[in-house]
Amino acid sequence: MLTSAPLRRSAVAVVLCCALLAGAGACGSDSASSAGSASAASPTGTAEKQRLAKTRFVANAGLAAGATYQWIVKPYKKGKFKKGANGRTFTVIKAGLAGAFAYNRLKAALKNAKGDPLLSRAVAPLAAGVESLKSLPGKLRKGDGAAAGTFDKVINSVKDAGKSAGAEVRNKVPSSGQLSVG
Repeated sequence: MLTSAPLRRSAVAVVLCCALLAGAGACGSDSASSAGSASAASPTGTAEKQRLAKTRFVANAGLAAGATYQWIVKPYKKGKFKKGANGRTFTVIKAGLAGAFAYNRLKAALKNAKGDPLLSRAVAPLAAGVESLKSLPGKLRKGDGAAAGTFDKVINSVKDAGKSAGAEVRNKVPSSGQLSVG
């Protein structure tokens, strides 16, 4: 009786592995057949491409805005970057991560904006402002609270440009896990 239980477990494992491999093979052949026709895999109309570009822009800019507000602007307004503030070290580390995350998402948002002519024109002047954020996460980690104001200014500019192009950006606070991966 002892030998039949491990044998059954092995048989079940083999069956599950075969099922997974067969499923993966079916997915692979399915995507290969649709890869042959490019029009089936990609949006055909320019309106759909523009809508997707705006949607992606709004999502990326919203995450950047949420991270900036939650972990940079709010703590700055509460005085958590000042020397001697309770929990300052954790706040500064979190702000540095949020700054790097926001920079990454804003770069992605600018890339997404290129897919929509109106949004592209509205956001293009902001590229230099976004690029200026590159050095700010390091300043935030050192406790430079003035960097918080710069982040807030650039985020508000991106939000205003999106709104003028019909892509209103709302703050979406990312999880702590997203900050560390971002």
